[in-house]
Amino acid sequence: MPFDALTLECFLAVAETGSFTRAAKKVARTQSAVSQQISKLEKQIGRPLFLRKRHLVLSSAGEILLDYARKIVQLNRDAMDRFKQPELHGEVRFGLPEDFASVFLSEVLVEYGALHPRISLNVECDLTLNLLDRFKKKEFDLVLLKMNKPEDFPNGMDVWSETLEWVGNPYLFEVEDRPIPLVLSPQPCVYRSRAIQSLEAMNKKWRIVFSSHSYTGTLAAVKAGMGVTVLPRNMVPGYLEVIRSGRKVPKLDNTHISLLKHGDDNQAVNSFENFVIERLNG
Repeated sequence: MPFDALTLECFLAVAETGSFTRAAKKVARTQSAVSQQISKLEKQIGRPLFLRKRHLVLSSAGEILLDYARKIVQLNRDAMDRFKQPELHGEVRFGLPEDFASVFLSEVLVEYGALHPRISLNVECDLTLNLLDRFKKKEFDLVLLKMNKPEDFPNGMDVWSETLEWVGNPYLFEVEDRPIPLVLSPQPCVYRSRAIQSLEAMNKKWRIVFSSHSYTGTLAAVKAGMGVTVLPRNMVPGYLEVIRSGRKVPKLDNTHISLLKHGDDNQAVNSFENFVIERLNG
């Protein structure tokens, strides 16, 4: 019997959230409906897909199915997207920060281009304040911006909020007689301002030891032990250490990501906006 798309959507939601309740909210179904779909899938597979511990954890069979389920669900979405608006054409001028392009959107941009080959997608990376200034001059149709709080851009769509973390060698916070060495982007930068404000609130001395707009350059400097930096939690690579807040390490407030566009009259822009939001929240 072939796999059912809804059943696999429920499976992925449970795998990602570790809970039938949270999964039900994610797929807009009742908890009992999600549980029934998982039971149906387990009967179809002939093996349990989750271990019922404190949280639902994938079994060995669930781990194997996970990759297949993601591919099947994604192909199903791609096919639906392709035939919803197959004749879309035009130009979309999109601006975003370089680090987000590197971490989140490279595959998204390629995927959208494949789905809508008649849309010319022009993408540029820049600092948030530069992006906003150029957006106001109508150099972009759509921009993705970092901000301190959603109210910074009241006309924007708040895509998600992300916890900021100190990243690097925790020992650098332990040395009492030396300023904290910082690896940060040049001004203007939301992460830079958050880092400096939090340190000064605790009366900690600091100094910039490396400054670069490049996300890759920042990671390399931190990896080399030059200093510590600030990054959103889901942008911290596995080879770098997150420094937990404590008596000597100041807490950082969340950062927010917003999408801005000029209006709703451009179907190509609307399509790309929806696609980006769906993928970022997926």
